[in-house]
Amino acid sequence: MSNALNLTAPVDTLAMEFTRDFDAPVASLFLAHADPDLLTQWLGPHGLQMEVTEWDFRAHGGYRYVHRNSEGSFVFNGTFHSVRDDEFILQTFEFDGAPDMVNLEYLWFDDLGGGRSRLRGRAICPTPDARDALLSSGMADGMTQGYDKLDALLAGS
Repeated sequence: MSNALNLTAPVDTLAMEFTRDFDAPVASLFLAHADPDLLTQWLGPHGLQMEVTEWDFRAHGGYRYVHRNSEGSFVFNGTFHSVRDDEFILQTFEFDGAPDMVNLEYLWFDDLGGGRSRLRGRAICPTPDARDALLSSGMADGMTQGYDKLDALLAGS
């Protein structure tokens, strides 16, 4: 079974959608998104160090984190709007380098049985240009690298 990232951008929408399967139970996959100590071990591409500076994982809570490499610091923040354990997260996502370009992100956690799970996501951008800029930024490679790191983390849990 393939665990490859499937990232699409439906025509005539502001959305990006993805699916990614994992050889781990839903509860472990969800925890890796909920626990900031786990999140720092996998989120983002290789070569970045991550520090979580704010984390309130609950409906109407929020987050802020920094990715660093030799080229500088990259700060991200958002608000958790809905959190249902092992099922669903709805959050906003904003890069400080592109103020006022807030994305709305939906994450669904599906139990595939047999200790496997699927992460489904949909991000809605404020403009077509913002969506296209994200897609051309190397986002797919960064997501693939991050999810490969998550695979390794989940295999050790």
